[in-house]
Amino acid sequence: MPKFLFKRWHGFHMVFSLIFGAILLGILSLYHWVYGLIGLFLFFVIAYFNYRAEIAFRQDLQEYIITISHRVKKAGEEVINEIPMGMVLYSEEKTIQWHNPFITKIFDKEMIGAHLRELAPSLEKIEGKTKMEVQLHDRIYQVQIKADERILYLWDITEHHTLKIKYENEQLVYIIFHMDNVDEVAQGMDEQSRSLLMTNVTGAITEWCNQKGIYLRRFASDKFFGITDAKTLKELEKNHFDILDVVREITVDNKIPVTLSIGVGAGVKSFIELGKLAQSSLDIALGRGGDQAAVKVGNRLSFYGGKSNAVEKRTRVRARVISHALRDLILESDQVFIMGHKHADTDSLGASIGVLKAVQTNGKEGFVILDEVNPGIEKLMNAVKEHDYLYDFFIRPDQALSMATQRSLVVVVDTHKPSMVIEPRLLDGHKRTVVIDHHRRAEEFVADPVLIYLEPYASSTCELVTELLQYQSDKLMMDVLEATTLLAGIVVDTKSFSYRTGSRTFEAASFLRRNGADTALVQKLLKEDIEQFMKRSEIIKNAEVIFDSIAVARGEQDQEYHQILIAQTADTLLNMDGITASFVVSRRTDGLIGISARSLGDVNVQVIMEKMGGGGHLTNAAAQLRDMSLDEAIHQLKETIEEYLNERGLI
Repeated sequence: MPKFLFKRWHGFHMVFSLIFGAILLGILSLYHWVYGLIGLFLFFVIAYFNYRAEIAFRQDLQEYIITISHRVKKAGEEVINEIPMGMVLYSEEKTIQWHNPFITKIFDKEMIGAHLRELAPSLEKIEGKTKMEVQLHDRIYQVQIKADERILYLWDITEHHTLKIKYENEQLVYIIFHMDNVDEVAQGMDEQSRSLLMTNVTGAITEWCNQKGIYLRRFASDKFFGITDAKTLKELEKNHFDILDVVREITVDNKIPVTLSIGVGAGVKSFIELGKLAQSSLDIALGRGGDQAAVKVGNRLSFYGGKSNAVEKRTRVRARVISHALRDLILESDQVFIMGHKHADTDSLGASIGVLKAVQTNGKEGFVILDEVNPGIEKLMNAVKEHDYLYDFFIRPDQALSMATQRSLVVVVDTHKPSMVIEPRLLDGHKRTVVIDHHRRAEEFVADPVLIYLEPYASSTCELVTELLQYQSDKLMMDVLEATTLLAGIVVDTKSFSYRTGSRTFEAASFLRRNGADTALVQKLLKEDIEQFMKRSEIIKNAEVIFDSIAVARGEQDQEYHQILIAQTADTLLNMDGITASFVVSRRTDGLIGISARSLGDVNVQVIMEKMGGGGHLTNAAAQLRDMSLDEAIHQLKETIEEYLNERGLI
């Protein structure tokens, strides 16, 4: 017990003794006045000694407090001076008013009076932040910000930062390599030439993996499995997976060069999940036409390559297998609902009518879902309405929702994105979904479809549906309008057989022609309204040419244009002399900013549009932008085009 506390207790004891004694003597004084005087005398004596004890207590308490304060102050000063953490007080103008010696050790000089940016440039903007990391010389510091008191605390986290980077760099990465078209390329080759081709391609892949530090093993004639780390993956992404170009270039002398598809899985700890990510990435790369790498790092999906068009398949086996599977699904269903994408175009509508024909051929009830008739399909829909029976099978989305059952089959055509279908709610709760599309596969995809026919090589969805119809029944009979509608979809998407047209495209058109398709009616259905032509001309008038051969046009600031018109304008611009790619930016009727992109093949517009949240094909792509003005959209588009050209060394 401290001395002053003992005295304090002792004083209280004396007071109680005094009171008790005074009471006792007071009682005695009742018997004699002498005893009263003696009691009074004792009371004053005890009071005096108690007073002296109280004074001594106060003096000892004050000395104790002074001693403790001195020790605490001294300890605080030593802590501030010796602690391995920086402390900075700054003014409202962000100038340093005081700092501890730790800051002096970092900069080898006093920093009082200097601006915070002289500590680190990133400290210029600390408003609204409570924590950040800065690099001072060769060390990493974490900064804790007390904005209300204008204090910064800095402590060295270099070792922790280094360990964190080391851990991240050593994360396991799975890679699956797939040679896309070996069978097509080797068709007609003798055994020696085929062996030489495979040796050259395999050797190039093996040598590249050895240079990059990738463990490689072959597990099929056209597939390889590789293991590496996250640090190497960053280098591969930085170089845009140049093995894609290497493989293509060593076989460039062939009629069809060999291309490579790569699926990468990273960002998860489970080996099983890594394998699933790598396989799903490869599926996406193949679904987008091959000749590219798809990289999945956790939830992030990135694409590299995709410089060539998808190679057209030389066999109809897949079309026959898919057609028979579709027939079985139709027969197992009570009814079939067919829908394309919002703002339907000729390809979407034609494919829907083609699938409806397949359903009716198998004796089942089918319906085409349509939400609106836009200018692009207005003439075609007028012809459908005048038809004897076709229009009876068109229903609105709300009707489909009320009619659908668990045994219903939903067929999605000309898109594979749930957000783009006419009625997304129809996909909820219906596991029996079929996807038929010719667009390159995006990250967003219809959940758990029972059948997928995704062929990016095809000119249009109408071409794919036409091939499926050929294997539905030997007694297939098509109406003139049904066949013509499918042919119109092919004509529109190929720009009258001038773009993205393969031998299978002409074979499909020939089948439709034999089944009654009227080419004159196609031209009649695709005739353009003079008002639409004038609007398109107004947009073209505002076009500018950037980087010598890329046309960028914009609509009027206060006008809205239909997506079909925007796409037609991009097609028209591409026909101009000296233009290799065209982009049209306008506000759409739904309030979004729409961008339509077209290319002759030298510029991969699909990659550019994907950077802006859209997608499509190498020569035909689009994007929709929200919460953005027309000027902001054009500025972002030009920056994205410049970034694309810089990445490929074209400027």
